[in-house]
Amino acid sequence: MLILDQIQTSRCLDWDALITALAAMFQGDCVMPVRHHHTVSVPGEADATLLLMPAWQPGHYIGVKLVSVFPDNATRSLPAIHGSYLLSSGQTGELLAVIDGGELTARRTAAASALAARHLARKDASNLLVVGTGRLCVNLVEAHSRVRPISQVSVWGRDKEKAERSAADARALGYAVKVVSDLEAATREADIISCATLSRGPLIRGEWLKPGSHLDLIGAFTKEMRESDDEAVRRARVFVDTRAGAFAEAGDILQPIASGIISRDHVQAELAELVRGAEGRTSPDEITLFKSVGAALEDLAGAILAYQTAMRDSAGS
Repeated sequence: MLILDQIQTSRCLDWDALITALAAMFQGDCVMPVRHHHTVSVPGEADATLLLMPAWQPGHYIGVKLVSVFPDNATRSLPAIHGSYLLSSGQTGELLAVIDGGELTARRTAAASALAARHLARKDASNLLVVGTGRLCVNLVEAHSRVRPISQVSVWGRDKEKAERSAADARALGYAVKVVSDLEAATREADIISCATLSRGPLIRGEWLKPGSHLDLIGAFTKEMRESDDEAVRRARVFVDTRAGAFAEAGDILQPIASGIISRDHVQAELAELVRGAEGRTSPDEITLFKSVGAALEDLAGAILAYQTAMRDSAGS
């Protein structure tokens, strides 16, 4: 059995290979049950949450991501969220690998956005704006640069210090990155706007989006959260990672549906349909929007790639 820590997991998930693996998994026969949410009592503290996200390819691989959320961990100087991925044989049930869940999730999330951008962003999109300064920030720069000719990157965040650190990390990898304080001005210039925040209210206004831009919404993952306003959703041709996830959890989609701004039919396609040939961008000037909430098949695709890469590297050493 392999155990892959954060660094090993990162090394085993090359961006090009990961984007290709996600496309293949979305085209394949992956089984993806509804994820499990369990409340766990912690005496004297806020309740914790245990999340289980299973998926499998019949006869090939079975995987489950285990995520625990302990809100009061901050009092112990510990992260609130811990995660691991267990990959097993789909023929025997034998446990094959334990993979760092945080790194796997961050990289597959950015890769899914890049896969969507491959179908939805203009082919000449070169100006990327990343909104949010968390773990995904640099990953989004790397992933989008694999599918579009990104030559200029801007980073915006509420905390300028964090934005500067993220920009410095990206510069260390060779990207031309600047920190911006005027979100409206940066949005009006950007070809791709990628948002990865925990915002509960709109950050990106539809009136700011220039013709031909692509809006990538990652962070808001509950009905009460959103990163875009009604006008952004109304103006754009909208796509999602999965309809089941978006219509269950995505405030960016559910809130404008509830207010009558759009209907469910405003969602043009999900990612599986795009990779199978559904029409994505139809003109250079239209605005596109991709909303993701995460899917267990993305974790499985990344876990299989990490496992197979580690086994190949081990055999070659």
